[in-house]
Amino acid sequence: MTPTSKDDHKAALDVAAWTFNIVTSVGIIMVNKALLVTYGFTFATTLTGLHFVATTVMTLILKRLGYIQSSQLPLSELLKYVLFANFSIVGMNVSLMWNSVGFYQIAKLSMIPMSCFLEIVLDNVRYSRDTKLSILVVLLGVAICTVTDVSVNGKGFIAAFIAVWSTSFQQYYVHFLQRKHSIGSFNLLGHTAPPQAASLLLVGPFVDYWLTAKRIDMYNYTSTSMLFLILSCTIAIGTNLSQFICIGRFTAVSFQVLGHMKTILILTVGFLFFGKEGLNFHVVLGMIVAVIGMIWYGYVSSLPGGKERRQSLPTSGPERDDMLLKSNKLDEV
Repeated sequence: MTPTSKDDHKAALDVAAWTFNIVTSVGIIMVNKALLVTYGFTFATTLTGLHFVATTVMTLILKRLGYIQSSQLPLSELLKYVLFANFSIVGMNVSLMWNSVGFYQIAKLSMIPMSCFLEIVLDNVRYSRDTKLSILVVLLGVAICTVTDVSVNGKGFIAAFIAVWSTSFQQYYVHFLQRKHSIGSFNLLGHTAPPQAASLLLVGPFVDYWLTAKRIDMYNYTSTSMLFLILSCTIAIGTNLSQFICIGRFTAVSFQVLGHMKTILILTVGFLFFGKEGLNFHVVLGMIVAVIGMIWYGYVSSLPGGKERRQSLPTSGPERDDMLLKSNKLDEV
């Protein structure tokens, strides 16, 4: 395969991965909104546990069919990942409950600089000036769209702090584990989904009762709500898989930056299907600014020096050649 055709093939796979993630993410938000608002299923943590149960079943089927190969992941690193991921889920739910919508959105936006910080410190990544400015433009645009009232309290700030750091570590760890152990998205998901499902189903009902004062065993299950529940779990398989694929192919920072396209699409879909009362000048302006920033980020981060990982290599010898060979192989995945 020639270099040009290889680049075209990679670009096509990148577009497919992002499209897959955007479609499944927007879809699951719309289905979960119907579950929460229309059918009163307010047990978000337990619902996430059910999502990972469905994902676990999917990975077991794929492993049985031979699409997932056996691989090893150290127990200590698996437990660290599950800890980060579960704190992220619970932290986000608690932050949304204890904070205003405006501060909750600001907390979500702060994940980008936190992810940048982790990549700079842990991966020795360097960002060009234009890349940093493009990220700021994205943050500005999304903030204009989503941040309205901003009020904060002590316990809400702590919840948001835990949510931001745990989510940033979780997304960084997805990329780190795939790179370190040379395992694919399916394999990593096969390792992480079962313990996440078990732990979230164990603590989820108690967390949900603490947050909503409602017991999941007292919920009035109907055929329609069960249909939406099954649909939510089915779409979640694609959402979980596409997240691992995207972060594995790119980085946590790129996933966060381009992931805000989902925010724009969700706002647009909401205006189209649920009324235009929220559509005003500053929302449209924010959308335009955010999209410009995303396009700019995609361009400048792909340029030489836009975003690069600096490795401390030996000056000569077989060790240096071996490290370069491994780096080149990982870049080709």
